[in-house]
Amino acid sequence: MLTHAFGLAEAGRAAEAMTIIERLAGLGEAEALFTLADLHWRGGPVAQDFARGRTLFRRASDAGHPMALRAYTNLLASGIAGPADWPAAILRLRVEAQGDTRRAQMLALIEAMELDGKGDPRSLPAGRKLSETPAVTLFEGAFTPDECDFLILVAEPTYEGSLVRGDQGDDVRGEIRTSDGSTIHWLIEDPAIHALNRRLAALSGTGVEQGEALQILRYRPGQQYHPHVDWLGEENARILTALIYLNDDYGGGETAFVKTGLEVKGRKGDALVFSSIDAEGRFEPLSEHAGLPVTSGTKYLASRWIRARRHAA
Repeated sequence: MLTHAFGLAEAGRAAEAMTIIERLAGLGEAEALFTLADLHWRGGPVAQDFARGRTLFRRASDAGHPMALRAYTNLLASGIAGPADWPAAILRLRVEAQGDTRRAQMLALIEAMELDGKGDPRSLPAGRKLSETPAVTLFEGAFTPDECDFLILVAEPTYEGSLVRGDQGDDVRGEIRTSDGSTIHWLIEDPAIHALNRRLAALSGTGVEQGEALQILRYRPGQQYHPHVDWLGEENARILTALIYLNDDYGGGETAFVKTGLEVKGRKGDALVFSSIDAEGRFEPLSEHAGLPVTSGTKYLASRWIRARRHAA
């Protein structure tokens, strides 16, 4: 029946397909519950509703759907679209790790971290101020080599051409940014990555819920990010940028603040946090920066844009 529903949907008969999916989900059928959860999460034939999607992922998880098991653990750790319960998420992860090599790797990373009961870091490295205007701070060795390697690993199958904000407010491919990127969106933000995002939030002095989805960027020789600003003058403005240098065995690729002359090339595991606003909260034009062309090797970078207020669902 579920296969029949998929066929109806492909034929443009979405209403009939939804009737079947919802009936099967009501009977507790795991695949139908997962399908319905995904539809509510993404939106389409039904209105996008993250809270409803999360509830359905939990029900699909309870019914034994393997992808729902992992998705709900991720959401339980991060608190996206519902309450966070870090201890419960880690208990679930321990079970999942018994039969899943990648989940076991996540668990090993977490167990090597010094975290409190919410997944926040118990201590942070001291920052070194590189610039007052714009405010730029380097945190040396903020992330371990294993954590950097893990971020590169999880991104590898999902790279696409990096996007920029277009004139109409949508994300488009542009010549200004020639790297490849992988977005670690909410459903795949696993507990280990969430803990790393919480560390970035702590380093930047913000709440983890203010951050946009983590992006893993790959720059091959000749690729670059031309001069630009990260600030967006929306109601909930983008005010900070946090970068993690995931490797250092490449040539070129410096982060260059083009109007001040500051150039930064972090070592593997270093984090760079800089502001797009001044002390009065206004746009800071001196925050214009570029990712200079890579001349040899491949540069890997994690990037997280941070908003003035809560951004997550």
